Amino acid sequence: MATLSPPIDAHGARIVAGRRFKITRTLVFSILFILAGAYMLLTAPDTLTAETVTTLTFGSGLPSLPVSTLSYAMVCAILFIVGGVVGLLPAPQRLKMLLLLLNGILIIPTVIILAAANNSTNVTVMLQVSLRLATPIVMGALAGIWCERSGVTNIAIEGMMLTGACFGFVTFTLLIGSMPTGQAQLLGVLVAVISGGLSAALHAWLSITFKTDQIVSGTVINIMAIGLTSFMRREVLLSSDAGREALPQIPIPVLSDIPVLGDVFFNGRPIFYSMFILLFVTHIVLFYTRWGLRTRAVGENPHAADTLGINVIRNRWINVIIGGLIAGLAGAWFSLETNGSFEDQMTSGRGFIGLAAMIFGKFMPFGAFGGGVLFGFSDALGQRFQFLGVEVPPQFLQMVPYVITIVVLAGLVGRAVAPKADGVPYDKEGE
Repeated sequence: MATLSPPIDAHGARIVAGRRFKITRTLVFSILFILAGAYMLLTAPDTLTAETVTTLTFGSGLPSLPVSTLSYAMVCAILFIVGGVVGLLPAPQRLKMLLLLLNGILIIPTVIILAAANNSTNVTVMLQVSLRLATPIVMGALAGIWCERSGVTNIAIEGMMLTGACFGFVTFTLLIGSMPTGQAQLLGVLVAVISGGLSAALHAWLSITFKTDQIVSGTVINIMAIGLTSFMRREVLLSSDAGREALPQIPIPVLSDIPVLGDVFFNGRPIFYSMFILLFVTHIVLFYTRWGLRTRAVGENPHAADTLGINVIRNRWINVIIGGLIAGLAGAWFSLETNGSFEDQMTSGRGFIGLAAMIFGKFMPFGAFGGGVLFGFSDALGQRFQFLGVEVPPQFLQMVPYVITIVVLAGLVGRAVAPKADGVPYDKEGE
């Protein structure tokens, strides 16, 4: 059988059809890094001098690290441009991604060093605040993973957090006068967890049992949480002497004395520690236990799971409630561990950012942790800018974590494949 061969020009060379121009993430970020590097090369010599120094401190008796701000800016600018140019050339894709990843990592110290020019900044405190602010985001992401892995879309994590924050603090306020503070706080945290679980049970009842659209169900819970918590605050907290004590800091003996790492990881509060416990438990249960295998099977192909004897409805109910319990604990972080008070809508969209961290981590617990730390760092960065007196309107600094969320989801995540049955109500064949 004759085969068609590519056309040949007058010189005997094969004519290959031209490829269509395609905008890719590599192309976009390469151009952005080139522009950022060029801007730094042009502006840094005018705004910085050779004597300008940024001092990085670490605490724990460690020596400070002086950094020549201008030299650092020039080196980073050249690296940005080189990485961007290589990204535009027909180089190996692995080399492109390596250089772009290096540039992405350099953004963090570059922003800190340039913002603290002629000043000092404590790196240990920055890392500590970043992890602390990442706590509700990571826990929200873990709550989402439990639901999504079983095939239930849950955008009500924000409402579950808010409900837990409110009812946990209301419980603490009503009990503080009749029992020791520690016991009242413990019961407050317990009620916060239960409140999140009850909100999740409502979501499961609507979306699993009655097969309501899961997005609509989640939206209803979020709206209901705003109204209910506002009512409780007005009727209970404003008419009583609300407690103002937060959960105590608990340094872990020996480990908390490790330089830098001790202050960052082992000198926190109870809910902060529970984030790491839940992170490892979630990973182990989902990927190393029978329940996790069944959960993932239900999320991917519930009909096949049903034929193997797995109760799909019960599995989804339990996983959604587990997610709600975690979200309620994340809500207690706001009112009982951090602020020692409750304010209307104090979760400020952290539940939705938690879902973004979940997608960033491609529905994997440790990937979601990385996303949560990234968003927590962006929040801490805005606070650090205010502390350093950077001349940026505070409203723009408060926007930083939400802008990072948009940029990450739009450009950095790539293709995050959700479980195949995610968001699809389950109907047994023949019903």
